[in-house]
Amino acid sequence: MEAQSNVDEAPKQRTKHKGKHDKDKPWDDPSIDHWKVEKFDPSWNETGMLEVSSFSTISPKFAEKYLQDVWPTVKAALREHGIACELNLVEGTMTVSTTRKTRDPYIIVKSRDLIKLLSRSVPAPQAIKILDDEMQCDIIKIGNLVRNKARFVKRRQHLLGPNNSTLKALEILTGCYILVQGNTVASMGSFKGLKQVRRIVEDCIQNKMHPIYHIKILMMKKELAKDPTLENENWDRFLPQFKKKNVQKKKGKGKEKKPYTPFPPPQQPSKIDQQLETGEYFLSEEKKSAKKWQEKEVKQAEKSAENKRKREAAFIPPEEPVMQGHKSSTDDKTDVNAMAQSLKQKAKEIVKQKNVKNLDPQAYIAGSEAPPSKKKMKKSKS
Repeated sequence: MEAQSNVDEAPKQRTKHKGKHDKDKPWDDPSIDHWKVEKFDPSWNETGMLEVSSFSTISPKFAEKYLQDVWPTVKAALREHGIACELNLVEGTMTVSTTRKTRDPYIIVKSRDLIKLLSRSVPAPQAIKILDDEMQCDIIKIGNLVRNKARFVKRRQHLLGPNNSTLKALEILTGCYILVQGNTVASMGSFKGLKQVRRIVEDCIQNKMHPIYHIKILMMKKELAKDPTLENENWDRFLPQFKKKNVQKKKGKGKEKKPYTPFPPPQQPSKIDQQLETGEYFLSEEKKSAKKWQEKEVKQAEKSAENKRKREAAFIPPEEPVMQGHKSSTDDKTDVNAMAQSLKQKAKEIVKQKNVKNLDPQAYIAGSEAPPSKKKMKKSKS
């Protein structure tokens, strides 16, 4: 029996370690998830906070009406965690501070993030979610990444896409809420998702990679994560490699290099030298002013003549387009000529018919006297 007890006690003996503190710890257990964020229990800090901590941020003027309407819901959400908040419309600030009822020491940091998100135009129902322990936020500044304003606006539009389709795809794949507002991008989600969002946004604004390529990579990673055999392998061989294509511009003709000469170029004549050459230097002030006035009048006359020519150009009728086909023009001329000839013939026939109706048959009968005319009748009466 004693031999058996010695055999049982032998494997239970601990192995000796060299280090003084190198011993088994109670938290070195594989069943414990060290990455899990446990919900705060008020019993961990029953005494509360020793000092008052407060954070303040500037509120945008255009959102004052919205903040005023939403502030009661924000105040109620912060009151549950023992945080006091104040909206000062005169100074344009939002302030959060701890109270005697505050137990969680990290909730003041979460409250600071809340007022930051509200100042970046994030809707209040979405911003209040930051008070959860598993929700984090990141505000990415993109205004100073590009100097050219037009280029910055164009690249920022790449993040949104047509009808915000690109932004919605990024939200689904990263599991984060993303809001592009002015010179910043506000995002809310897990640490992993926020890291992906920051990389995508910076690559887009710096023109390193278009967001659509990041979406393709994230979709492939999502499919590869479903395969348990590829869990511990490198995925680079499966992911697409996108290379930036720079289109080479045509080089313009440079200036021809002049032959090198050790002598400096000749000195250019000064204003006084030019006046001496023309003789203007010796003129009196009156003559100089008269000459300047004359030159000014000549320039004005030239300018007025040019303006008059431009105004008159608007009244010049445009040239009528010439028919391209030569045959069609000749055919039209022949048709017009034929019509004119036919009209002339018809006119002659009408004249002949009128003459036939006015004929007197007695004029053609022999021996018959012509009827006396009206003039002779008048003479006889007289």
